[in-house]
Amino acid sequence: MRTVITGGAGFIGSHLCERFLDRGDEVICVDNLITGTLENIEHLRRHDRFQFLRHDISHPLEIEGPVDNVLHFASPASPVDYLQVPIQTLKVGALGTHNMLGLAKRKNARFLLASTSEVYGDPLQHPQREDYWGNVNPIGVRACYDEAKRFAEAITMAYHRYHHLNTHICRIFNTFGPRMRLDDGRVLPNFMGQALRGEPLTVYGDGSQTRSFCYVDDLVEGVVRLLAVDFPEPVNLGNPHEVTILEFAKEILALSGSKSPIEYRPLPQDDPKLRQPDISRARNLLGWQPQIDRHEGLKRTLAYFQSRLQQTPRR
Repeated sequence: MRTVITGGAGFIGSHLCERFLDRGDEVICVDNLITGTLENIEHLRRHDRFQFLRHDISHPLEIEGPVDNVLHFASPASPVDYLQVPIQTLKVGALGTHNMLGLAKRKNARFLLASTSEVYGDPLQHPQREDYWGNVNPIGVRACYDEAKRFAEAITMAYHRYHHLNTHICRIFNTFGPRMRLDDGRVLPNFMGQALRGEPLTVYGDGSQTRSFCYVDDLVEGVVRLLAVDFPEPVNLGNPHEVTILEFAKEILALSGSKSPIEYRPLPQDDPKLRQPDISRARNLLGWQPQIDRHEGLKRTLAYFQSRLQQTPRR
């Protein structure tokens, strides 16, 4: 099998490259390194079935030879990142998705879109099921990411219906693990970095907003299983175990042994108050549910961040 993975030098993308190599595929990793890093794939570049292409998929991409799978994971995914590059985020969600769908169509390949729980916005339904249409501010500060992914889902379904392309959509909820960036800006690297440096943990609002955290190995397993079935509609992939941000901060402090205080700051605009996946569809369709509990995943991730803090960051 020959598999193209866009965003392959990113956090989740690099784990996918590893997994598809391990199963025997030839992997073509495509990334413009706007948020990804070569460090994430350095251990793979010596592999004779691995190829790295530095390319912005907002521009057309040609791949010589056959392609069996196209996994489209390219996009800034953290508010810190996409608020700095909102136009590039919109372009990779719109033009990039169009280009990768076109590649899959030309090669008669399976296509899988990495969508996001952010398509649900600040949800009025809890937990969130795939048939929920969401509560999204289309002109808010986060809209560059939310609406890019909503458009990406729409054009993916259009290619499926009009061109009969074999497509898949995974809606990814909060995922964590090794190879996250300490400056990622999302809650887990924020808390772990602050705890390890002895800085105050910044909790926005009163900390009552909730998140659900899935370890990256579990997510990758769900993606692999989804690609193998013929089902074009969105599938939630995430851990349904919900925790408040304040509880999560205290959990990080206890795990790290840090004496850092908790510091409260105003809640950012359009920050979702609730986030919990209903994974009934994934259970029934894929026989999938998370296997690694949050505490074990956090221990592994903390060890990774501890090692990163002992090194000089480089991009």
